[in-house]
Amino acid sequence: MSGRTAVDRGRDVRLQLLSAAATLVAEIGWNAVSTRTLADRAGVTPGLVHYHFPSLQGLLRDATLGMISDLLSSAEALFENAQTLDAGVDLIFSSFDASTGSETTSLLFTETYLAATRDETLRSELVAIVGEFRQQLARWLAEHGADTSDVTASVLMAAIDGVILHRALNPALTASAVTSLLRRLITPETGARLSMEQ
Repeated sequence: MSGRTAVDRGRDVRLQLLSAAATLVAEIGWNAVSTRTLADRAGVTPGLVHYHFPSLQGLLRDATLGMISDLLSSAEALFENAQTLDAGVDLIFSSFDASTGSETTSLLFTETYLAATRDETLRSELVAIVGEFRQQLARWLAEHGADTSDVTASVLMAAIDGVILHRALNPALTASAVTSLLRRLITPETGARLSMEQ
């Protein structure tokens, strides 16, 4: 006997479902994921989907938000290792070339952002996760002498998301092509000039 308990098996099934859900959202789109498709991908019976989660929509929320939270947390960890503003900026922008706009991670973000416009629960939870990361980013920028505005951190995040989204249409938007432009958003000189102009 393996010694595995029903709790262990139940946890494994939940993890299988969450992993399959995140993958399917990126592959076929949020609205195309059905209970049967998800169960088939996870290798379980359809009844187990609703046994472990109150609804398919709730499962998709948990799967995508968990993945996004993990990805943003790993980005926060990178900032901890960046000793200078330039080093941190290079870390941020180096992700551009790995993100084509059409790979799994980019599609997961895109599908979740879109679904959040129609699902208030998803939207509020996504706002909290993204907001926490934005605050961490703003604090890190301030600690390293950059523009300390929360708006600046928001615009920087939106610019990064937008560039990655557009890379699916225009692969020429590489890190080297956009880094100098986006770097201006957070340099103290630029921030001071923009404040004076407002």
